[in-house]
Amino acid sequence: MTIILSPQQPPTPGAAMNWGIFEGLLSGANKYSTAFGRIWLSLVFIFRVLVYLVTAERVWSDDHKDFDCDTRQPGCSNVCFDEFFPVSHVRLWALQLILVTCPSLLVVMHVAYRQAREKKYQEAIGKDGGRLYLDPSKKRGGLWWTYVCSLVFKAGVDATFLYVFHSIYPRYTLPRVVKCHADPCPNVVDCFISKPEEKNIFTLFMVITALICIALNLVELAYLVSKRCRECLAARKARSESLDHRLDWVTASSKHGDLLSGDLIFLGSDVPPPLLPDHPQDHVKKTMV
Repeated sequence: MTIILSPQQPPTPGAAMNWGIFEGLLSGANKYSTAFGRIWLSLVFIFRVLVYLVTAERVWSDDHKDFDCDTRQPGCSNVCFDEFFPVSHVRLWALQLILVTCPSLLVVMHVAYRQAREKKYQEAIGKDGGRLYLDPSKKRGGLWWTYVCSLVFKAGVDATFLYVFHSIYPRYTLPRVVKCHADPCPNVVDCFISKPEEKNIFTLFMVITALICIALNLVELAYLVSKRCRECLAARKARSESLDHRLDWVTASSKHGDLLSGDLIFLGSDVPPPLLPDHPQDHVKKTMV
């Protein structure tokens, strides 16, 4: 018996390239973030993106197929499912993750823009002509504002989606049985949701991780703002101390110059300078007499 072994197929280059680009963007966002930002990135891409890709899609893949209602009326199950699930959890989470991760990539793009601008400036002026940025990746000027705005945007997106989830699904939980009376159902029918406990566990997990991400964003925002305020106060204090020191130096120099000019008046004379009397008016009277 002859056994024919099929050659092993090489990995798809498109998938490898996509993962390489994804890994590069992730490493860039991690490189230009603070310690709180690195924790946020780890939490998002490990406990949210991977959980979404590995488990959430599989859990919600049969939600429409296994949504049963105790009626044979055509179209009743579809209408009741659309009424209770106006937007799928999976699609809302996908949109949320896309909007949450985009600001981090915007920071990476801003750093790349500054590096390209610095490179063009060096090519045009030369290495001895100075620099536009001391460190293009350091959060100063416009990059600082981009980073701060990204934190506000990420916290706002997570908070908005938590509110939307709570508005559509109160308490972020799904009941076992829902009652539906929409047309074309003949009367109030009972509809049963598949795997409600498993879906509730994943929903609460995603909600808790979103709350932790919001807290990390707010802590990082407070850290950056307080750090910038301390730097501004220290710079203002240094400028005031430098100004006071300069004024003291000018005053001391003027006094020293006055003393030197007073000494130069009688330079080379043996006669000491005349001393003024204690009462100049009496001296004038005596002179006149």
